[in-house]
Amino acid sequence: MSTDPLPADPLTADRRRALTAGALFLVTFVTAIAGVQLYAPVLDDPAYVLGRGADTRVLLGILCELALIAANLGTALALFPILRRRSEGLALGYVVARIMECVFIAIGVLCLLTVVTLRPQATALGDQEAVAVSAHTLVALRNWTFLLGPGFVAGLGNGVLLGWLLLRSGLVPRAMAIVGMAGGSLVALSGIGVLFGFWGQGSPVSAAATLPEIVWEAFLGIFFSFVLFTPRQRARVSRRTASGSAQLSAA
Repeated sequence: MSTDPLPADPLTADRRRALTAGALFLVTFVTAIAGVQLYAPVLDDPAYVLGRGADTRVLLGILCELALIAANLGTALALFPILRRRSEGLALGYVVARIMECVFIAIGVLCLLTVVTLRPQATALGDQEAVAVSAHTLVALRNWTFLLGPGFVAGLGNGVLLGWLLLRSGLVPRAMAIVGMAGGSLVALSGIGVLFGFWGQGSPVSAAATLPEIVWEAFLGIFFSFVLFTPRQRARVSRRTASGSAQLSAA
């Protein structure tokens, strides 16, 4: 009598991965917004390091950023086994892009933590002007990490690369995959515009360029959590896959 375990159902495994990715995308959406709102006093007040401060609020924002890092990495790891079937190289590129995005976020978190650390010592250090300049420098560095990480790298990775992979796999509606690729491209181009001084990081141009990517990431969270691998969606993907296979055979 054989005691070998039964092979795992690929569909069940993929559904579990999709649900995990969807939940984590929703976490990234919430924590990214909450984090910026919570530590806004450090970013908006040039004299924050010299005042009474709102360190507890800022530290809560930093906790949101740490949760964002974990969720970003989780989305890449959850989707990699599914995406590699279409293109292992591009799927690996998506994982690398997520890792690099998280590296930039982590550097920004360290900058904000350093400002929080400096604030109680500002009076004791004596030279308040030097402390203010140091804090301003750290905030400027954090803003650049935000532009290059969640902006430029995320636009190419979570927008262009992931959108292309999901388009080719047929897992999401074609129109939304195109929104993802277009949104990612716009975010990357917006970052380049800020880099060369064509517009500011918080300008209306940057905000408008970011909107399609926001829609894409919110869609991914909802779609993977509640729609993907439902019977109706599986039938749609199967029809598209069969059509693609027939075209390849004819060619």
